[in-house]
Amino acid sequence: MAQYYDIDDILADEELVPAVFLEAINGVGLFESNDTNRVEPRSKVELPFWLARELHLRQAASVSIPPCFNKKIGDKTIGSLLLVAFQTRYKEVLIKAHTAASALTPKFLSLLTKEETKLYDAAKSSTAAFKTWRMGGPRFQKASVLGRKRKPIGE
Repeated sequence: MAQYYDIDDILADEELVPAVFLEAINGVGLFESNDTNRVEPRSKVELPFWLARELHLRQAASVSIPPCFNKKIGDKTIGSLLLVAFQTRYKEVLIKAHTAASALTPKFLSLLTKEETKLYDAAKSSTAAFKTWRMGGPRFQKASVLGRKRKPIGE
């Protein structure tokens, strides 16, 4: 599925945008029921973004903002709301990864996105590595370079 708000994905998926033709254009062939391949001025159509952009640059069509970018999307408060939601979800995934019983795992994992699943797996592996270390796994060792003494500069 496309990233709904990503401009690159809109281009790649040929997302349709509303447009109004400002002048009559021949050879467009947008309407299957019309035999003439002519679009009249003030005709409202939905065009692929790449085509609407070109027609707008040539002042042949007026392009409206797609519904996915309405005023609610431009609301400044959404950013802080999404940040809080992301932080809460992030904490929840990490807490479940560190404390969840293995019986609950399949049900919980089915509700996660790909990114959350990667985060969950990383947290589980770090927990396992910590437990191994705590039970007597490899400890930190001083690097051999640190054991050498420097010679004084004057000698």
